[in-house]
Amino acid sequence: MTISSSLNASVAGLAANASRLATISDNISNSSTYGYKRAVTDFQSMVIESGQGTYSAGGVRTTTTRLIDERGALVSTSNATDLAVRGRGMLPVTSETSVAVGNGDNPLFLTTTGSFRPDAQGYLRTSGGLVLMGVPAATDGTVPNYPRDSIDGLVPVQINANQFAGEATTRVDLSVNLPATSTREGSAGQTETLSVEYFDNLGASSNLSFTFTPTVPANGASNEWTMQIRDSETDVNADGVPDVVGEYTLTFDATRGGGGTLAAVGFADPAAPVGGAYDPLTGALTISVDGGPMEINIGELGSSIGLTQLSDAFAPVSISKNGTPVGSLTSIEVDQNGFVRASFDIGINRILYQIPLVDVPNVNGLETLDQQSYRVTPDSGSFFLWDAGDGPTGDIVGFAREESATDVAGELTELIQTQRAYSSNAKVIQTVELSLADATSLPVEIMDCVLDKSLLIDLSVCSATIALLLVRMLDIAYPLMKALCASDFQKAAVSRIGASF
Repeated sequence: MTISSSLNASVAGLAANASRLATISDNISNSSTYGYKRAVTDFQSMVIESGQGTYSAGGVRTTTTRLIDERGALVSTSNATDLAVRGRGMLPVTSETSVAVGNGDNPLFLTTTGSFRPDAQGYLRTSGGLVLMGVPAATDGTVPNYPRDSIDGLVPVQINANQFAGEATTRVDLSVNLPATSTREGSAGQTETLSVEYFDNLGASSNLSFTFTPTVPANGASNEWTMQIRDSETDVNADGVPDVVGEYTLTFDATRGGGGTLAAVGFADPAAPVGGAYDPLTGALTISVDGGPMEINIGELGSSIGLTQLSDAFAPVSISKNGTPVGSLTSIEVDQNGFVRASFDIGINRILYQIPLVDVPNVNGLETLDQQSYRVTPDSGSFFLWDAGDGPTGDIVGFAREESATDVAGELTELIQTQRAYSSNAKVIQTVELSLADATSLPVEIMDCVLDKSLLIDLSVCSATIALLLVRMLDIAYPLMKALCASDFQKAAVSRIGASF
């Protein structure tokens, strides 16, 4: 009957608003939770086909959705590995439990922010147990190609706090002036020496010894020098004297336009050359030291930068090189492109990992897990790993966290509206109940209706309004139960209402 449908609809309304109250309370309680995504409850009407001139209330049902695509504001922190995603995309993480097992089978979870700090094993993890994942870089800092549609290339990010690092010297730039007077007739032909420190593959200090010997002619000026290079770590004959790794003849220009610059560079003994050939386009020659090849830049032909021959003074103008001694780790940072960089006290930094950003077609289709983490589902679509800042994804921000997406003021407004709707539905139930009592003289039918509908009410969310209603329902039901408790039906009714209240 129509009036019974009213009672059914109101009970459904109570359940629907109770569900909305649950989402509101969850949102408010997580208003200070970093990375929290707001949950919302949507109402959908239910329609029952009615007869001519009558209407049957269908009631309402609810669906609950978590708005994962909503982002909170970013706030600054003091921890370099506090990470947040600015824009689309999520950070790949896994559980500390799977990492502890160590079988390489690490499930993929997603999160938009996290405070990652090294644990006892050096893994970057949150206090809730989410471990950051990334692609390990090669020893030279380059990141190899990896599959973008699977997690095969991802590993837990692990930082060795006690690691050391150094860079081998592979290039030396010389800017030295040789005395022009030493190549004239009657000169003493004094040999000039220069020692240049370099660092080998193990970070140890070694030396290259340069000797410049002038060619003294019988008449005039030769403008020619012999450059000999010895490596302190190379001693093939084991005679205690460093071997010669390069020997060249240097000829300088004596004309007015290019006076003092290099005019030609050749091997001192073309029949038995020592060292690599000079490249006039780059001004460099390559020698082989104990740790491998090394490039020596002496300047291009006709250039005033590099080796020159002017005046009467031997002057090392500038000596520069790459490479560093061994240093210890001082800090870890993640840049906007997702590269995990380790800084050392010798002033160098190395790329250890690259953190990709994970994107799915339907973000709101992800499965919600604890710790503000999510999991890919068929509803979300398959994932793809992007370089941060490329494609549709945003970038990664260090020293930052994402705030909760909850607007407390808006939630309180919805709370008031929901409470009024809840109370109104309770009032409808009370009204319908009284109408049934007035419209019929069959108390058993009234009792059955009261008992049946009372079982549908979630007593754990009862407000003061609904509490008064329950008292009224007891007032109606109790005398009837007392008078009719002899039959099995009434005994069952007594048992049901006793369980309800």
